[in-house]
Formats: sequence, C-alpha cells, structure tokens
Amino acid sequence: MINNKKGFIYLIPNTLGGESTHDIIPQEVISIATKIRVFAVEEIKSARRLLRKMDRTFPIDDCTFKIVNKNTKESELMDLLLFLIKGIDVGIISEAGCPGIADPGAALIHLAHTQSIQIKPLVGPSSILLALIGSGFNGQQFTFHGYLPKDRKERIKKLRDFEMDTKRNGSTHIFMDTPFRNMNVLEDLLNELGDMTQLCIASNLTLPSESIKTMNVIDWREKAYDLSKIPTIFAIGKGQ
Repeated sequence: MINNKKGFIYLIPNTLGGESTHDIIPQEVISIATKIRVFAVEEIKSARRLLRKMDRTFPIDDCTFKIVNKNTKESELMDLLLFLIKGIDVGIISEAGCPGIADPGAALIHLAHTQSIQIKPLVGPSSILLALIGSGFNGQQFTFHGYLPKDRKERIKKLRDFEMDTKRNGSTHIFMDTPFRNMNVLEDLLNELGDMTQLCIASNLTLPSESIKTMNVIDWREKAYDLSKIPTIFAIGKGQ
C-alpha cells in the first residue's frame, strides 16, 4: 500500500541561553520535540544541547541532523524534503529562540509550502517579541530589521532613518547585532541620535540577569552599561 501521508515540519523553539527549558518552553512542546528524529538545525551542538535539556535520556545517536544555514544548497534542502514526502516529521531548531526569524530555516519552510506540507509552529521564546512587548513602544506598527550593516556610515544612516520614521509615523524599529559589535552599535546610538529619542535596550532575555529598559537617549548616555558578549535587542520607538 502506498503511503500518501506526508510528514509535518515542526518549528521548535530553542532557549535564549538559559540552562533550563522547563520554565520557558511548554511541556507539550517538549513532548512533541522529543518524539522527532530528523532535524534541520542552524548549529548541531546547540540543537543537541537543547534536546538533552528537554530529556536527559533523549537518543541523540538515533537522530539525523542536517545543517541549514545561508550556505545550504537547494539540493540539501531537497534531501530534507524527501523525509517529509516519505511521511517522516522534521523539526527545525534555531541556535536561539524561534526558527524562521533572522534564521535560515525559512528557506526549508518555504520549500515545504510548495509541496503542501503542513507547518506546525510551536510556542516558545522570541527575543524580538519579548523586547517589543517589554518596550512600551507601538506594537501595532513595527519593523524588525535584523542585523545592522557592519559599515559604520551605513549603520548610522540606518539608525537615523529609523529615528526619522519613528518621529514621523510613530513606528517601532527593532534591530540587533552580534554581541561583539553591541558596544559599537550603542556608541552610534548615543552619539548620533537626538537627546529625546526613545531607545529600548533588552538584554539577556529570559535569563536571571535579564534587563529591559526604555529611556531617552540623553538618559542612556548617563546609564549605559557594558553590552559586549551579551545577547541584546535594540528598539527605537515612541511611548504609548
């Protein structure tokens, strides 16, 4: 008998750096994730660590892990698609947070849609949304810009564009950078934006050292702290 039932893609949330999963990832999500044996992952080590956090007895050696990143070829995505066509579920795991946002997993998800494969997003922490809802900024009109340009002139231009759009339309602009460039971004924010522009800095979200603060730039100049090596989300917006 031919099996026409296709597998599901499950979008499995990772932690944002904490050691425990049970206080931030629902038990139902853990139950689903630990039944899957084929995974498309941004980074194998962090995916294996997550699964072992979910279940210390999880059979890592029985699983297939395929790297999906910006260098992944379409032929490699097709290999994963074959699992789904054969009726085998596939889990997508980002290095941190929810897959598909600032994450290369979106390419596999899009390909799955072309084959009418059902997508199952699972509930978990998103640093972007946590920062937005904790900022006090406009949550009905916002844009996530991902990583800022490495070139300083281009980065400053982007930041000024965000500031101008916020002043004009009240929109919220959310962005991030790699932790080792956080202080470069913060320096540009404090030196290039207007005194009364409102800035939210959200760092170490969901961790014991979590900090979410919204202040005017002039106040941040007095109270800025060291963000180097700390996962951080920045937002420019207007208080509601």
